[in-house]
Amino acid sequence: MAWVSERLAVAMRQAEDLILRDYIVSAASQINAGSGSNGDNPTNLGIGDFSLVATTLDTNNAYKFMSGILGENRFGSGPVRSSYFMLTSTELQSDFDALQGSGFLNQWNYPNNTSALPSEYGNIYNIRILTSSEAPVARGASAKGADVYYNTVLGKQAITHINQDGYSMNLIYRDPYYSGMLAQNATLAVKFAQAQALTQDTAIRNLLSTRATALGV
Repeated sequence: MAWVSERLAVAMRQAEDLILRDYIVSAASQINAGSGSNGDNPTNLGIGDFSLVATTLDTNNAYKFMSGILGENRFGSGPVRSSYFMLTSTELQSDFDALQGSGFLNQWNYPNNTSALPSEYGNIYNIRILTSSEAPVARGASAKGADVYYNTVLGKQAITHINQDGYSMNLIYRDPYYSGMLAQNATLAVKFAQAQALTQDTAIRNLLSTRATALGV
């Protein structure tokens, strides 16, 4: 019973994340990538796209999530600027790897990893990149019929998650019992109510892009 309840709690939080993800896709302003090399619209992500979206948020006085990391005497490492977060798909990780030497710093090459998140893949300019298999992708939506990735870049004050008082999570449980052929079922479920809001539209952008190369399957 305990482990089932734990899995239900995880499933509920994942559902909350997906609802918030879809809301951001529908509500946040968009920038099409244009610095890539694949000739599509939008293009794959280029270094200039990261500079553009970071400059946009800076100009809009967005608050960064993370302060910088000072350089250390560690082979292959480099300093990390104070940064916004980018939430993006794991399918773009090979594209980020291809940008090494052009501005991308792998999370493993940070001077230290004490502030790195488990899903953090690396850093470009003022943006720290978090990858997830649940990040939004519009299949076949580009000008050339390629998949379009919604890479959400945001500052601290961009979004909020609102729980209804006394209704953030309810666990519904009915003991299993047997008193006849029509009374054999137990019930275990969760229900919740929530709302999302963009608290400052100028502090968030969906950077739309395609991939540099075809995705292997």
